[in-house]
Amino acid sequence: MTQEPPGVWLPGLDPGRRQFIQLSEEVNGGFALEGGGLLPEITVAYETWGTPNAERSNGVLVLHALTGDSHAAGPVAPGHATSGWWDGLIGPGAAIDTDRYFVVCPNVLGGCQGTTGPSSRGPDGAHYGSQFPLITIRDQVGVEVALADQLGIARWACVIGGSMGGMRVLEWCVGHPERVRRAVVLAVGAAATADQIALCSLQIRAIRQDAAFAGGDYYGTGARPVDGLAIARGIGQVSYRTAAEFESRFGRQVQAEEDPLKGGRYAVESYLQHHGDKLAERFDANSYVVLSEAMNHHDVGRGRGGIERALGLVRAEVTVAGIGSDRLYPLGLQHELGRLLPGGRPVTVVESRFGHDGFLLEIEQIGEIVATCLA
Repeated sequence: MTQEPPGVWLPGLDPGRRQFIQLSEEVNGGFALEGGGLLPEITVAYETWGTPNAERSNGVLVLHALTGDSHAAGPVAPGHATSGWWDGLIGPGAAIDTDRYFVVCPNVLGGCQGTTGPSSRGPDGAHYGSQFPLITIRDQVGVEVALADQLGIARWACVIGGSMGGMRVLEWCVGHPERVRRAVVLAVGAAATADQIALCSLQIRAIRQDAAFAGGDYYGTGARPVDGLAIARGIGQVSYRTAAEFESRFGRQVQAEEDPLKGGRYAVESYLQHHGDKLAERFDANSYVVLSEAMNHHDVGRGRGGIERALGLVRAEVTVAGIGSDRLYPLGLQHELGRLLPGGRPVTVVESRFGHDGFLLEIEQIGEIVATCLA
């Protein structure tokens, strides 16, 4: 009997608040992907809050970032390793008011928390592993469109997301303009930059260089590439935060009683190791690779005549916001979006010492932005 990967949701485990939809599409034997691959069928895990109205016109689609999942709101509970990643933003009377709106948050295609990804089992009963096809942000949105069809939602009242979630918001607005009334795009640009691709590629290499990665086929081997994944997360964590925060929090402090001159660690090294180890406990390395590559391929202008022409297709009322201290997705990228969206859109700046992670941590400011858009 093969060993199932820890930290990955699989059938038979407690589903928590997750619901599931099975999608099947007969196009050359499966779901045709932008990169040329096929998936014979796709399971989508999602969670909902609130109640759809009679017209199903009050749907709000919330889209998670790289290591997020469908659990956008709610406590740590059986079936969920963490509390909701936007807890406090979604609920009765909250910015996304579940007394008014029917909120849907799906786990992304390629993820590891219930939606089909590399840790899922293919038609032959084995985990996909290295055989999981290349996917793009556009493919992920195609699956979300199929989910919306299954839920009977022809047009979202609002689509909201930051970072990788913001990429999907843009793809919804560009690729399916008639299906989005309003949108909130946080901390992202119209296409991945060379700097972002470089950082993602180093994280991917760190995972692949781990001997336990086994070319992506480590399921059932009794080992996982936890060291590679932890290093990848550490690289990412540096880009998600700011130099000023690191200096004020850690400076040159040493970790506990350790002596860096005798092999010990500085406090900031311990911090990065902690975050890496924590992610390795709850996330799948293959999903990290697949989703990072999808982010590298992000470009709303691909096949549409370039970014400017693509953004000209948008019909939704789009709110664009960025984090003033974000060094991964700097404000210039949001100002470009604001300039190229039809009619020009002012950019709201979120002040935060946390850098890119501010879109997850500055709940009060993000809540005001979202509430204003929905109002």
